[in-house]
Amino acid sequence: MNPQLDTNEARPDGPASHAQPYAATRPMYWSIRRELWENRFLYIAPMIITVVVLFGSLASLAINLATRLRELQATGGVEPSAMTLPFRMSPAPIMLSTFIVGMLYCLDALNGERRDRSILFWKSLPVSDRTTVLAKMTIPLLFMPLLGFVLSVIAQLILLPAGSVVVAAAGMNPLRLWQEVRFFEGLPIMLYGLLVHALWFSPIFGWFLLISASVRRAAILWAVLPLLAVSALERFTSGTSYFVLLLKHRITGAMKAAFALEPGDGGSVDRLSQLTPLRFLTTPGLWLGLLFAVICVSAAVRLRRYREPI
Repeated sequence: MNPQLDTNEARPDGPASHAQPYAATRPMYWSIRRELWENRFLYIAPMIITVVVLFGSLASLAINLATRLRELQATGGVEPSAMTLPFRMSPAPIMLSTFIVGMLYCLDALNGERRDRSILFWKSLPVSDRTTVLAKMTIPLLFMPLLGFVLSVIAQLILLPAGSVVVAAAGMNPLRLWQEVRFFEGLPIMLYGLLVHALWFSPIFGWFLLISASVRRAAILWAVLPLLAVSALERFTSGTSYFVLLLKHRITGAMKAAFALEPGDGGSVDRLSQLTPLRFLTTPGLWLGLLFAVICVSAAVRLRRYREPI
C-alpha cells in the first residue's frame, strides 16, 4: 500500500501554504547586511576607539578627578566643569571615529569590489546598481551615526557609575554628578548632532563614492588632489580663497547651523534649548550639499553599470 499523503502539505494551495506566505526578497535590506558582513571594520574600529576612550577616561577619573575635587573642596567650592568634563568629552572621539570610518569606507566601497573582482558575482544577482550604491550610501548616512550614538551611550553608562564612586569617595553626593552631566537630556542632543553631521557631510560621502566608482587605484589621492588643484588655481589666478572657505564651511559649518552656540561656552552643547532644527533645515548650504550628493550618487550608479574588474 502506498502511504497516505497529508493533503495539507502536498497541495500548494492548502492551509500549510497559507500559513507561511512568500516573503519578499528585500534587496535593499540584504544589500546593507552584505556591506556589514564584508566590512567588519565599520563597527570593529569604533568599538576599539570606545575601549581606548573608556580606558583613558576611567584612568582620568581614578587619578585626576578625585584629586581635583578635593582641591576644590579645600578652596570652598566645586566647579561643575571639574565634575562633568570627562563625561562631556568622552563621546566626541567615538562619534568622530564613526564619521572618519564612514569616509574611508566610501573611498573603497565601489573600488574594492572591482579590485577583488567580486563585482562579477554581485552583478550576477538580481540586484540593481542603484540598490547597491544606495545601500552603500546608507552606511555612512544612517548606520554609522546610529552606531556612534549607541557606543557613546554605552560609554556614558559605564563612566557615570564609576564617576559616582569617585565623587562619593571624595565626600560628595553622587546625585550631583548625574544632575550636572544631564545624561537623559544629552541623549537627544547626541542623536540630533550625529544625524545633523551625517546630512551635512553627505556631499563628502557622495564625492568619495563617485571617486571610488571611477578610478582604478589611489582613490584617496584622486579625491583630494582635484580639490587642492582648484584651490591653488583660484589662488594663483585671482588671489582669493573662496573655495578653501567653502571646504572649511562644509567641514565645520554644521555646528553653527544646527546649534545656538553662546559666546564663551567653548562650543559645548548641553541644553535642548540650544538645538535649532528649523534654522538647520532652512540653511541653503544643507540643500546645496544634498543636491551635490544626489548628483554624485547618480553618477556612481551609472559608472558602476559599465565598470569592469580592475
